[in-house]
Amino acid sequence: MTRTARVSRTSKETDIHISLDLDSPEPGTIATGHGFLDHMLEQITRHGKLKLDVEAKGDLHIDVHHLAEDTGIVLGQTLAQALGDRVGLERYADSFVPMDETLAHVVLDLSGRPFIAFEPQGYEGDSNGFTVHHLREFLRGFANHAGATLHVSVLSGTETHHVCEAIVKAFARSLFTATRITSDSLPSTKGLL
Repeated sequence: MTRTARVSRTSKETDIHISLDLDSPEPGTIATGHGFLDHMLEQITRHGKLKLDVEAKGDLHIDVHHLAEDTGIVLGQTLAQALGDRVGLERYADSFVPMDETLAHVVLDLSGRPFIAFEPQGYEGDSNGFTVHHLREFLRGFANHAGATLHVSVLSGTETHHVCEAIVKAFARSLFTATRITSDSLPSTKGLL
């Protein structure tokens, strides 16, 4: 069984193409035109132990917001396709990741039900124009289109780059664990996700 997918989405604001292989250790190629967003997607590839190819363009002359949000949407759609019927899926995972003064915690449920609780507040700085608010929109787009429940907390932190990166690394590690095939049945007493 191959767990791969490719999704494209074009709007007046963005043009995004993502391919995903959940079981390949190859790093893939990331090119969004925004250095910090590339850096975050590279963390997903590395710490999620998956092959991710992203080719994206957005209206960066306005802001990184549309590019971040739409990339999350397409990543969520791509994951949903790659997971197929979700039979055998581990489904749940959580991860704590430290990065210097920062400690982030991400809890993930690939339940088919979209929800995000995003607690980081008070980090008003940016990394090349990218803020925790852009990360929230990226993860919201992902959760809504992957059918995922996602809880994000920062237990400590002061520097925006470290806060965003620790969150993304924790998300990636949770994504790896939750997408493992660990049985031959659907991970739900309801009989469907």
